[in-house]
Amino acid sequence: MPTYPRDRFDDIPEDLKRVGAHRAAGRRHRGWLVFGWALAATLALVAAGVIALTVIGDGIAFEGGSVLPVAESATPTPTPDSTPEAVVDATILVTVLNGTGTAGLAAEVGERLIADGWNVGSRANASTRDVETTTVFYWDPANEGAALGAAQSLGTGEVRLSESYAPQDGEDPAGVARLTVVVGADYPR
Repeated sequence: MPTYPRDRFDDIPEDLKRVGAHRAAGRRHRGWLVFGWALAATLALVAAGVIALTVIGDGIAFEGGSVLPVAESATPTPTPDSTPEAVVDATILVTVLNGTGTAGLAAEVGERLIADGWNVGSRANASTRDVETTTVFYWDPANEGAALGAAQSLGTGEVRLSESYAPQDGEDPAGVARLTVVVGADYPR
């Protein structure tokens, strides 16, 4: 241990048993103790973040939209005497919702529809992740042929008339998607 010349800090009563602050020897292994506490705090914060993201992860949508509800009170398509012809109508706005646990499926389905000539607007996660059957919902009976065309473009799915995705009171129908595709587990990948 180095020695220092005497100064005024050395002239203190002997019964205090103190050493000047500038001469105090550092504690052994103090650096490891600080490192250990920092590591423990970091691991605790990372674990809390992972748990928080797992809990709220089902409500997060990264495909450019928010979480939208799946139609609950969908009624089957009425069976008229003649079924309209399936058509691809590029003027109709289409929304795609992922009703499965597969990440990015709404974006994939949206790209497939765009490649077939559809006007796809928002792509987001549905409010549930356990949809079994891919379904194309339409709220205006005049769009049944377009709904059939969208199902045909996807290669799977049912077509249903439903008011669940219709414009709300006072909402401009021109800005609301005429077709809503809810992708289910039966979608061929």
